[in-house]
Amino acid sequence: MTLEELFRLQGKVAVVAGGTGYLGSTLVQAMVDFGMTVVTLDVHRLPPSLQAASRRGRVRHLRCDVTSQRDLQRCREAILRRHKRVDVLLNAAGTNAPTPFLRITEAEFDRILRVNLLGTLYGCQVFGEVMVQQRVGSIINFSSVSLGPPLSKAFVYSIAKAGAFNLTQNLAREWAPFHVRVNALRPGFFPTEWSHKHFIDARRRRDILRHTPMARFGHPEELIGAVLWLASDAASFVTGSLVTVDGGFTAMTI
Repeated sequence: MTLEELFRLQGKVAVVAGGTGYLGSTLVQAMVDFGMTVVTLDVHRLPPSLQAASRRGRVRHLRCDVTSQRDLQRCREAILRRHKRVDVLLNAAGTNAPTPFLRITEAEFDRILRVNLLGTLYGCQVFGEVMVQQRVGSIINFSSVSLGPPLSKAFVYSIAKAGAFNLTQNLAREWAPFHVRVNALRPGFFPTEWSHKHFIDARRRRDILRHTPMARFGHPEELIGAVLWLASDAASFVTGSLVTVDGGFTAMTI
């Protein structure tokens, strides 16, 4: 058996919510490179790194607010008209804030929970319904090392990511009879420019790296293997799992 036969990614249709982001866009490009057709859903424009794939017809971008069930349903109908099916859903949309606990407002709490948790729930509802009807599919939700023990300076985000994994396990149980697999990715620290500016000062950087056995941050490309595996037929008996890619952060004590 060849790797292509084992993974069987060629020709699969993937929907990536948050597909224009720092991590999402890297994973979209990897899916394209391995023969998948990808539809990105995001309120932001397609980044330059994906525009060549878009011109070749391998990536289609739909403007979408993932916190709107109606918006997601509209996109689902457009995707089904063109592609007839959805094989993979990657819920990669996310947002965060470093607000001290006593200063967190209702508006901020609602914004972070809506994008990270409600958006994941709606994505699973809207596209999971298609997969249940198809009797096959793979959903990959983004959780985080912050799901527990929770990280400092990420109070609402940690709550949302814990909820995303709980949702993942619930759906894995519910949809296993329909051959729909639901798993979660648990990335460690893959900081963006925004993270370095608003979240990771010199002291926090030192603390994170001291707590990470590999003593460095992750690169977006280092999530590709886990995502492609979960999306593929090679993971056909994997559901309800939490796949950790964190340089050993969650294995570290003293």
